Amino acid sequence: MPGIVLVAMITSVAYSARGFSGLTLFSPMILAVVAGMIYSNVLGMPAHAKAGIAFSQKRLLRFAIVLLGFQLTLGQVAGIGLGGVGIVAGTLGATFLFTVTLGRLIGVDAKLAQLIAAGTSICGASAIVATNIVTDARDEDVTYAVAAITLFGTIAMLGFPLLAPVFALDQHAFGLWAGASIHEVAQVIGAGFQNGTLSGETATVAKLTRVAMLAPMVVALGLMARRGGADASGAKPPMPWFVAAFVAVVALNSLVAIPAQIHSAIALAAQIMLTMGLAAMGLQADISELRSRGLRPLLLAFSAFIFIGCFSLMLVKFA
Repeated sequence: MPGIVLVAMITSVAYSARGFSGLTLFSPMILAVVAGMIYSNVLGMPAHAKAGIAFSQKRLLRFAIVLLGFQLTLGQVAGIGLGGVGIVAGTLGATFLFTVTLGRLIGVDAKLAQLIAAGTSICGASAIVATNIVTDARDEDVTYAVAAITLFGTIAMLGFPLLAPVFALDQHAFGLWAGASIHEVAQVIGAGFQNGTLSGETATVAKLTRVAMLAPMVVALGLMARRGGADASGAKPPMPWFVAAFVAVVALNSLVAIPAQIHSAIALAAQIMLTMGLAAMGLQADISELRSRGLRPLLLAFSAFIFIGCFSLMLVKFA
């Protein structure tokens, strides 16, 4: 209980901090990571809080990922058409492969490269957390990946709307580009609706289609981990329970009409639990470990950001 209370307090600080000028552009998740890091590295980690922090980091995060399934229906995916789904899927796959390959070439740790690849290609912090359940990277790697992805996602949210007239993108095309390339759901919505209602709706559906692809991506990573030589006793299952539950929730949300008030409550609960989980990660992050990573992971995240923006724009313009 002490650890859960501490995580809840830091989560409250993260939500409250958004009211300050200059912090409104940042999601509560990244603010929670930063607040957790400041607390643990300045005041230290209380020993009696470790169990609750571990609970928040693992169980709450997995349950929150399941709840994300309530944001998506199969009908929404169909709304952007087969061409739109193809652009989203092609961009996701190409970006993931590019990031992992470049990470290997420039010497970034393979697990950290996978986290950056997942955050860039799928859905930001949520994808990083979900991927880490399979990759089992260090907490410092997760924190680094979340921070880097949030940085470049924020740049995209602010900059991409300014590029729509430069590339002669109408509202549908810009929405598809934003949804296929910007990292976080909130960042996509912010960028999309800045260019109009149709643009915002198209961007949201495209982004949620990427979120739906989180499940097969995590399953694929689980299978790759098993083929990578892990012994049978320590191998991760190829279908973690939270992935199966995520798919089931998407199917349920597609078949059953759920009242809007319940949808809103579930979305809020998912965001709060994700924020609590990331606050817990921040509490366990050692800044000296982050510094030891150097500039290569940041270069990798920047390169992935440039690649996904350019590749998806090319598909939107010429596919």
